[in-house]
Amino acid sequence: MKKTIFSILFFPFVAIAAEGGYPLDPSPHDPRDLVSLQAGARTFVNYCLGCHGAQYVRYQSLTAIGLTETQIRDHLMFTADKIGEPVRNTISAKEGKQWFGVAPPDLSVIARSRGADWLYTYLRSFYRDPKAATGWNNAVFPNVGMPHALWMLQGERRLEVAAPEGGHGHLQYKWSELSKGALSTTEYDATVRDLVNFLVYVGEPHAASRRATGVLTLFVLGVLFVLAYLLKKEYWKDVK
Repeated sequence: MKKTIFSILFFPFVAIAAEGGYPLDPSPHDPRDLVSLQAGARTFVNYCLGCHGAQYVRYQSLTAIGLTETQIRDHLMFTADKIGEPVRNTISAKEGKQWFGVAPPDLSVIARSRGADWLYTYLRSFYRDPKAATGWNNAVFPNVGMPHALWMLQGERRLEVAAPEGGHGHLQYKWSELSKGALSTTEYDATVRDLVNFLVYVGEPHAASRRATGVLTLFVLGVLFVLAYLLKKEYWKDVK
């Protein structure tokens, strides 16, 4: 896929806009799914890396999701010469300010700051808005200042928002299709799931191993507690 200069998550960090009340869908990501993580990495470098980096992660660390160094060099290393370098974007902060008015933020911890559910819903909630400067808006982040970088995959949609009857209750959202994208709805949702999965991994690469260590630690402490309790009973059994 051809890299695009537009990023997926540009401006949610910087646009001054009120968060909407759009309901969030639960993200179906799975950090144990290496195929999904690899697909998410591919989507990230093709659609996000033009503006955004993940500088707290090095290309070499992607071997942990099942990729070889050769695969990383051939298919993911668009912004570095050495595999030990961080995943940086392709434009400088100065260029970002000139083009967009602000330097695009790094996405290393976007999943930790926003949450996987927010990201998953946000990336599936863009719609055409002729009143917006970019021609795009977002149901999750109203008046967002970034265009829909994945619109060629998802297609173009329209959103109609209706107030609840009597002024009480939740807003009613009605989606309609303006043009088809390269992917079906199911395929696009899977692409977003993979991308969110990768961003969650980038935010906490060692989360799975930490959880495993935590479970083992609790088990050991449980065993030690039982032994300590039995020792205490044996020691005090003759004390009245």
